[in-house]
Parts: sequence; C-alpha cells; structure tokens
Amino acid sequence: MSYSLRILDLPISERPRERLIEQGAKNLANAELLAILLATGQGPGKLSAVGLGQLILQTLGEGDRDPLDVLRQTDPQELMNIDGIGPAKAATILAAIELGKRAFLLRPAPRALIDTPQAAVDAFSHDLMWQAQERFAVLLLDVKNCLIGTQVISIGTATETLAHPRDIFREVIRKNATRVIVAHNHPSGSTDPSPEDIQLTAQLLQAAQLLAIPLLDHLILGNGNYSSLRKLTELWEQYPQGD
Repeated sequence: MSYSLRILDLPISERPRERLIEQGAKNLANAELLAILLATGQGPGKLSAVGLGQLILQTLGEGDRDPLDVLRQTDPQELMNIDGIGPAKAATILAAIELGKRAFLLRPAPRALIDTPQAAVDAFSHDLMWQAQERFAVLLLDVKNCLIGTQVISIGTATETLAHPRDIFREVIRKNATRVIVAHNHPSGSTDPSPEDIQLTAQLLQAAQLLAIPLLDHLILGNGNYSSLRKLTELWEQYPQGD
C-alpha cells in the first residue's frame, strides 16, 4: 500500500473510510482505523493518514510493548511527542478511546436477563476488565437468570487474588440470589485458566451443590477478551448444578 500524503491518491478499494463502509470496521487494520480519526497525514516524510497511523503504532510499540495497550492508557503529551500529531489529532484519538471504553463498560440495565457468557461479561466488565490488579467478583441472579447485582469480593496484587467459597456464598445468600456466576480478571491479558483457577472452581461447584444455589459459570476476563471455564473444562459434568 502506498503512503503518499493524500488518502485520495490511493485506489478507492484501499481507502479506509470506503473500506469501513463496504466491509465493516472489524476488517480494517489498526493503522486504518487511526487514519480515519486522523483524517490527514504529515509527519516525517509527509506520510498519509494511514502512514501516520502506522507511525503511531510503531512508536507506542517500541520495546516490545503492545501498542494498543499503551494507546488505551496514553495521555495527550505522549501522543503529541510523535512527529505529525498535534493537539487536535491527539484529542480526537483520546476521545475515541474514551468513548470506546464507556461503550464497552456500559452496565446492563437492572434486572437484565443474563442468558449468555457475553451478557455476563458485559455485567462484569466495569469492575474487572483492564484492571491493574486481579479482582474476584460475583454476579447475583434470580431464579429467572435476571440480574440482581454485582459484587467485588476481593482485590489482590497484579498477579493474584484470594477468594474463599465462604466469602463468595456469604454475599450470595445475603442478597437472596438463587443463581450465581463468578469471574476474575487476569491483568496480564491472558484468559487461560491456571491450575488454581480450576481448583477454586471445583470447590465452588461443590459448595453450590450443598447450598442448592447453582453456579452457572466461572469467567476469566482480560484486555477485552474472556474465557468460560464451563466451556473449557468438564467440571460441570463432575459437579452437576441442576440449572
């Protein structure tokens, strides 16, 4: 792809705006999405907006850093230190990032139906997603799987948290919940369950059996992704929940 100054110099099939309209935003590269926000180029060598978007990602990704992770937490000055990025472009990028965060972290409406792992993740995201410390939280549901509320049970370090079945189910019983989903985040971004995660899940499933309060899932969240231990393991077959 050419990186001349003007996007109009590119073939129509390669222009970010046109590609977004025709193919959807998910099919655009990160630099192309930035190019739409930037609108124009410049910087070293008079880059196009796409080239300038690539320069931003390359600069933020120096030292084996994840450029999107850095971009999510950056400030105006760090962006304006990049040749070609002034206050207007920096403000546009940061406004788009903040809007994306707010849309992603929007809490479900009270009494919302939680009938899929994604619906549960949406309810947990405000408390768990992109947190610097590991947190363990519980989603409290009624008999129809409608949301009663969420509760953070414990907050740990950057690498671990502690949660005991006693503490978890104390909150469940106190709020008169009849079903429950638990979740914690991995600040590293990986959503692979650890042996400790699997062991805790087994303990929670056994406690749920004794209390007749079905545990519907244990989710791991990290950097916009999630994993469902119910889908990844056979624990629910070993400890049926009657849900």
